[in-house]
Amino acid sequence: MTDNVKSMGKGMIAIALVLALGLLTWIFQGAINRQYNPNQTVQTGQITDQYIEIVLKRNRAGHYVTSGRINGYPSVFLLDTGATYVAVPERLATKIGLKKGMPVSLSTANGRTTGFQTIIDELDIGKIRLTNIRAVITPNLNEVLLGMSVLKQLEFTQRGGVLTVRQYF
Repeated sequence: MTDNVKSMGKGMIAIALVLALGLLTWIFQGAINRQYNPNQTVQTGQITDQYIEIVLKRNRAGHYVTSGRINGYPSVFLLDTGATYVAVPERLATKIGLKKGMPVSLSTANGRTTGFQTIIDELDIGKIRLTNIRAVITPNLNEVLLGMSVLKQLEFTQRGGVLTVRQYF
């Protein structure tokens, strides 16, 4: 074999290894994302003329995390009954055009900080749609916390790692 053929063979092997590594990274990242958010596709349960029902699975850490939309923008929500309002990370708020209102003092797990009041025009989780939701834009937050400004409008029941959420009309 000539040196050119050997060199080309080594190059092809290197390209194949890089592609295989990229594919494995993509597969494992998807598995990690599904473990964190097992509700990437929200299961709509019953829809009647009285209510809409969705079913959420608990993640490996015991939390309820789900995909949804804020003003039409895809978002991931962590349900947090300890949060008074929906807490939106500042990066996301800027990206989707939420307007900063009055500053507010916030007590978080990481201490005190300042956030800004805002209104979410529309928040969707599966077929559930809520409008004019009070929220706070929060610096140094990595995920949207779905607080009581949303949860108080819904009924939820937890049984065996499953949370059933209903929106009544």
